[in-house]
Amino acid sequence: MGALITQHLVVKPSMGSTAIKTVGTVDIIFGIAAAVVLATGLLRWFVYGKGSDFYLANPMFHIKITLFFVVAIISIFPTLRILKWRRQSKQDNAFEVSSKDAKRLLMFIRIELLITVIIPLLAVMVSQGRH
Repeated sequence: MGALITQHLVVKPSMGSTAIKTVGTVDIIFGIAAAVVLATGLLRWFVYGKGSDFYLANPMFHIKITLFFVVAIISIFPTLRILKWRRQSKQDNAFEVSSKDAKRLLMFIRIELLITVIIPLLAVMVSQGRH
């Protein structure tokens, strides 16, 4: 969540190479955090949790997993865009992000933030056995 908020605060029209590097680094941190969350979630599901039957019988769990993968899919666009900006800023030191590109990226980040807020709430509902 912190990485997404940081991206949201840093991405602006006319971003230069320093801000682009920062956003790229934060995007890497977001990817690592997502991988850690996925790994710990799988361990909880199959090894340390209440058993896979408990989770598979809960519709909130299915919604939670679906939303996690929706965020993962949505995050592909920002990552590709940031990589493109980094390449462009390396080739041209005067490169700046256009207003249109920044606004489009912010839209994706906001959608990711919204969904990411919902996932822990679903996790609580799953752990309490609520359907």
